[in-house]
Amino acid sequence: MSARTLSEPLRNPEISTVRAVHLDGPAGRLEALVNNGAPDAPCAALVCHPHPLAGGTMHNKVAYHAMKVLNAPEWGLRWPVLRFNFRGAGLSEGTHEGRAETCDVLAALEWVDTEYRLPVVVVGFSFGAAMALSACCDPSLRHALRANLRGLVALGLPTQAFGHSLQYPFLSGCTLPKLFLSGDCDCFAPDADLKQVVNTAAIPRTLVLIPGADHSFSGQIEAMQKSLSGWLKEHVQ
Repeated sequence: MSARTLSEPLRNPEISTVRAVHLDGPAGRLEALVNNGAPDAPCAALVCHPHPLAGGTMHNKVAYHAMKVLNAPEWGLRWPVLRFNFRGAGLSEGTHEGRAETCDVLAALEWVDTEYRLPVVVVGFSFGAAMALSACCDPSLRHALRANLRGLVALGLPTQAFGHSLQYPFLSGCTLPKLFLSGDCDCFAPDADLKQVVNTAAIPRTLVLIPGADHSFSGQIEAMQKSLSGWLKEHVQ
């Protein structure tokens, strides 16, 4: 997928800079931002935002603070990170569908692969986690997956939403390293439900429940970041 750079980054590699880009998505142009990483970064990353119908965009606070772990110098990784708006969110073209957004993830992954030619870690929050896992693990979509994936992170993966129970049967065949990171007070993923989902996933898998945290990690963002950083440095870096 091609992209058009809208603003040029600063040339000083010690300064964290942001580029606005457009991705060619399957339903039209997707609005996106790239946080530039270190020149010698060993990995790149993609961050997927929560449900657009609940106001989710790439500027969501959980998505933003996850990006900081992956990119900001103080966390020690300094990877380049792409965030994008799903179809119908922000300035992205198209209309929200609910399942077809997995193809938006694939388009974003293809852009990251073309731009960096590095192993990729995919992080999704809530709806973004569900779409990311589907795009990366569902056997029916693997023919379209071009990126060299190194790991998957599902923040606040929902097991219940809009009156439906959500299942992820494709996880049983997904052998990538996987982190499931949620609050133990997440109303969209009761402990028992989430543990059942994680137990069906292929090894390697890690489940971390942050005590007292809700779905959006309110008041617990730093705890989420520390857990994410620790897992990445142990299992991916």
